[in-house]
Amino acid sequence: MTTASSRIRPPLSQRLIRGWHKHKWSYFFIFPSMLLFFTFTAYPVGRAFLLAFQKVDLRGSEWAGLANFRDIFASQLFWASMQHTFIYAGCVVSAWLITSLLVAALIQPLPNKIQSLFRGAFYLPNVISIVVISLVWIWIFEPQFGFFNFLLGLLGQEPVRWLQNPRIALWSIVLSTILIVPGSGVVIYSAAIGSIPRDYYEAAEVEGANGLQKLIYITIPLLNPTTLYLMVIYTIAGFQIFERVYIMTGGGPINRTTTIVQLIYQTAFSDFNFGRASAQGLILFAIVAAFSFIQFRVLSSDIEY
Repeated sequence: MTTASSRIRPPLSQRLIRGWHKHKWSYFFIFPSMLLFFTFTAYPVGRAFLLAFQKVDLRGSEWAGLANFRDIFASQLFWASMQHTFIYAGCVVSAWLITSLLVAALIQPLPNKIQSLFRGAFYLPNVISIVVISLVWIWIFEPQFGFFNFLLGLLGQEPVRWLQNPRIALWSIVLSTILIVPGSGVVIYSAAIGSIPRDYYEAAEVEGANGLQKLIYITIPLLNPTTLYLMVIYTIAGFQIFERVYIMTGGGPINRTTTIVQLIYQTAFSDFNFGRASAQGLILFAIVAAFSFIQFRVLSSDIEY
């Protein structure tokens, strides 16, 4: 039996001192990382949260309560930018997931060296600056000498003003994104497919299943955890689209390609309304968190292989 004295816990100060003496070197090694985290992540996030409820400009700041959020929800440009962001994210996430899975499934039967070659080829655009890629697409979409209009000219069609036409400018940016297969998705899907036990495929072949049936009924269901991970990170990337829009159209023509991050940038660094920009960023965070939560609830599973 345990006595009452043995059940008495030492004071908190003693436990802290013992923990310090036992783990002091661990604290020493993580201190630089924690300092950087609190300086460049935790503090800016906390400061932005406070600014969202203040009226901030170059002259100073004052408490504004929910005024910034009321102004945002009353702005037609905000709702238009949200619509553009949802269209972009929905199209891009769907296309990236499908193309990544198809490419990974196609290269899986190849020898290991050939698989590595294809993985490297598809991953190569990931190490190229988005600025360079956007400039290349500006040339491709150029109205007079662009590559796409050159192809249309060969077919006898009139040139298209891809980035200058308000009706198709956003869709042109979407097209420039989905035509690049994401190398990270190909690599992750390829590794996940390779870890699926071959017994499942051999049993399906005995039953007479073809390649498409094995993909639909075996590969895709067993890739749910990987699909969930990629969907979450692609959704976050889709909602954070900025560089491509900023370089290719600047949000134009007539704000038809303005996205929420583009609007946050304009509000903060063109209008110098840092309070409203912080509130817009807080709304974006809430939307992304809600989508991530829904995706986890719908796609999470206990599959292990």
